Amino acid sequence: MKTIRGYDFGEVVSAMQKAIRRGDARLGGYWAIELFESGYFKYVWKRLLIISAEDCWGILTQEVAALHSAFELVNAAKSKDGIAKGRIFIAKAVILLASAKKSRDADHLTNLVYDAQAMDAETLAAELVAARREAEDWEIPGYAFDCHTAAGRRAGKTKADFFLDEYEALANRQAGLFDDDLRDLKTGQRNLGHSDRPRRTRKP
Repeated sequence: MKTIRGYDFGEVVSAMQKAIRRGDARLGGYWAIELFESGYFKYVWKRLLIISAEDCWGILTQEVAALHSAFELVNAAKSKDGIAKGRIFIAKAVILLASAKKSRDADHLTNLVYDAQAMDAETLAAELVAARREAEDWEIPGYAFDCHTAAGRRAGKTKADFFLDEYEALANRQAGLFDDDLRDLKTGQRNLGHSDRPRRTRKP
């Protein structure tokens, strides 16, 4: 199988994914559009969605899926010349994927943990027994009782406590747009600008 400019199909697919993995939007985009122009647009989308899960950190798959939906919408009515439109959506997807934070965790989980049986049978069996036992004794953790619950309000929990506690509790926290505001809230240099009590929705 050859592309429109004479490249080997399999090699182009490999080059596209490896360029995206390395953050090279220019080269990854070139190969993606080469596949599109060669009529392989369905495969390009399939591969881009796989890349979003295999190589990218976070919930980027939904962004690629949304771009694919837009592509499908543009091509819902077949053009007279039979040529697919909307390669801009493929270009956008490649840019997002190349620019995204990278993580191979999902692929490593499926191949290095599950397929390789990295956990021995005895450990897995013990974990299942422990999970069944613990499920019977689970209690609501203390952090659940914040200003949005009656118990939390009785304990004096405020909206400010909620913002600060939940921010500090974020696992694998990334830098946020409003980190400065939270730091100011923590040091008392700013308040929430409204009542500290959560809003209650009136019943109709």
